Amino acid sequence: MSQAKLATKTHPEHQTQIKINEQITVGGENLLIVGGPCTVESLEQMEQVAEQLIKAPVQLLRGGVYKPRTSPYSFQGLGLEGLKILQGVSQRYNVPVVTEVMSIPQIESVVAYADVLQIGSRNMQNFELLKAIGQAGKPVVLKRGLAATLEEFIMAAEYILAHGNPDVILCERGIRSFDSFTRNVLDLGGVVGLKQLTHLPIIVDPSHAAGKRELVEPLARAAVACGADGIMVECHPEPEKSVSDARQALSLAEMIQLVENLRPVAASVGRKVIEVASEPLVCV
Repeated sequence: MSQAKLATKTHPEHQTQIKINEQITVGGENLLIVGGPCTVESLEQMEQVAEQLIKAPVQLLRGGVYKPRTSPYSFQGLGLEGLKILQGVSQRYNVPVVTEVMSIPQIESVVAYADVLQIGSRNMQNFELLKAIGQAGKPVVLKRGLAATLEEFIMAAEYILAHGNPDVILCERGIRSFDSFTRNVLDLGGVVGLKQLTHLPIIVDPSHAAGKRELVEPLARAAVACGADGIMVECHPEPEKSVSDARQALSLAEMIQLVENLRPVAASVGRKVIEVASEPLVCV
């Protein structure tokens, strides 16, 4: 890892904390809880999601508007319309939002509407995109590629760091395997390894690793137990009606319960899940 001059941990206590906004930081004592649907489908859907999830509390709302789908015939996302929905919901419910950027031309619009940018697993080694994201000026969630080694993952983060953006959050979301029981194999050993190799915060996406909603909570609990700085979980008001990844999406009630169930796990490793405000701020 000698080439990763900016991402490499220089001493055991070297741990970067990244500020999402004035209230939310990832990499410290508090776990970052990210939740929301795979895809932004409508304003009504996202308002329902936000209204419920701020009670969990989910601190960062996710929703895809540009979708990297395996099939060109699958729903590709709402694009700019979806970004406007995300921003409107963010402002009304006082919750920051994260969404994926798939190409350099999309960066300007996503930066204008979202608080955190995401680079998906398929673009982990899209080096020109990584360079451009390095100049975007907002925190970035970088997902591990389907078959990327830890060194390749860290070097991808190094591209973003080297081009001016120090706020990179790594995300383990499962790697491809011969075993088809789960959608991907969640590499928790890799999470432990990353905590030893890099000072960057590391969150875990158990939804894409599991591919089955009944496996999401056990994997989320394991992720917190092994030292992850947060989790990113897909949930939907009506999971069976989700236009994408329906099988792995939790209901909103299941998401709220998941967060509650993480509290004792977090406490056992010296972390905590923040308490929800008695009256979440909603702007009308």
